[in-house]
Amino acid sequence: MNWEQLLSLKRFGDTNKRLRKEQDETRLGFEVDYDRIIFSSEFRSLQDKTQVIPLSKTDFVHTRLTHSLEVSVVGRSLGRKVGQRLLQKYPHLQNIHGYQINDFGAIVAAASLAHDIGNPPFGHSGEKAIGEFFKTGKGAKFKEYLTDKEYQDLCDFEGNANGFKILTESRQGREGGLRLSYATLGTFMKYPKESLPKKPTNHIADKKYGFFQSEKEAFMDVASELGLKQTRSGSDISYTRHPLTFLVEAADDICYTIIDFEDGINLGWIQEEFALEYLINLVKDTINKDNYNALTNTEDRISYLRALTINTLINEAVEIFMNHEDSILQGAFEKALLDMSKYKAQIKDVINISVKNIYNSKEVIDKEIAGHEVLNELLNIFTATICNHYDGNLSNYDHLILKVFPKTLDLNESSFYQSIMAICNYISKLSDSNAILTHRKLKGNHL
Repeated sequence: MNWEQLLSLKRFGDTNKRLRKEQDETRLGFEVDYDRIIFSSEFRSLQDKTQVIPLSKTDFVHTRLTHSLEVSVVGRSLGRKVGQRLLQKYPHLQNIHGYQINDFGAIVAAASLAHDIGNPPFGHSGEKAIGEFFKTGKGAKFKEYLTDKEYQDLCDFEGNANGFKILTESRQGREGGLRLSYATLGTFMKYPKESLPKKPTNHIADKKYGFFQSEKEAFMDVASELGLKQTRSGSDISYTRHPLTFLVEAADDICYTIIDFEDGINLGWIQEEFALEYLINLVKDTINKDNYNALTNTEDRISYLRALTINTLINEAVEIFMNHEDSILQGAFEKALLDMSKYKAQIKDVINISVKNIYNSKEVIDKEIAGHEVLNELLNIFTATICNHYDGNLSNYDHLILKVFPKTLDLNESSFYQSIMAICNYISKLSDSNAILTHRKLKGNHL
């Protein structure tokens, strides 16, 4: 792979090549990507989607929206710092092509902003609820009508793949989805492979999958333009990651590790003295003890340690990236950046405390159970209508349900797989509260 291709400004539908040196410096193409994401309805719905604590009514607990904004800020810093080093290493990128430090920051910030845009209601438990409906629930009967890969898309419903669908899916009046630059789309793609085979290697890029069968053509177009390297031959599609994807992943890892922990402290689920000790272990080499000891309340102490920790991990992630940049470009680097961190043990300690006190807390589990039931029932009702439509056996109730579906879903021009996937995509875009409200309406509890 080479950086000239990887930094492509091409968008869906372009017939002429977009050159960096011809860009308007007041509003660069990569910055347009950020704007298009933040003004999208799918991004706005993240304000009412679970990060960790579902349906929380407290002011200081993060939603998917606040989490995504914070990840984009960290991603921007990572991108700029790496961009500075890359332009020093490859001066022709700046001298001949016109790329600037902020371009790298803008690409990573935009991809980071969108990294959770495909997540369904109720967090990762929502992904599992959709998958289990098709794997072991009433949706298992659809297997005989689908290819193995189409069925696997449903059984392992993946927020990353759904995000790529949201960003790229054409519909009337909006060809090419949000029409983001291919550099941003490639950077967004954490797992550039199909749903099958599952975890064929221990490479971090094989951990999950990144696109549904319905977006295979769009993915191949992006991969070709960016010059990503194919990692498997034959009918199974798999490519190397875009190098900047490692920075998006690092930004997400830094934020959820530290900020989920912070939420647990603020909720009183993690004892303050105990928690602060763990954070101090992460910044013991850089902490100013006089400044820290001058702080008199929990919120200020946590904020100070959070800022110091994030800065420490940003700087280390940049060093790890640059130390392995050649290997990353060759597609041979197999781990997440923070897996190489000298603070790996301390990070693991923080995550283990979060798992015990937050992710497995009774409040979180109870609300995940409720969310699972909501999504299962929505899928049950909506997929039944899809089946009756294809059988030509629509009831009066089915006709009413069809009016609930988005107008962009044309069952007469869609295959069975595309229709089922469109229903999953529709449900995935619902906020937590809207999913509950829709469930109540369908069950007759909102009259």
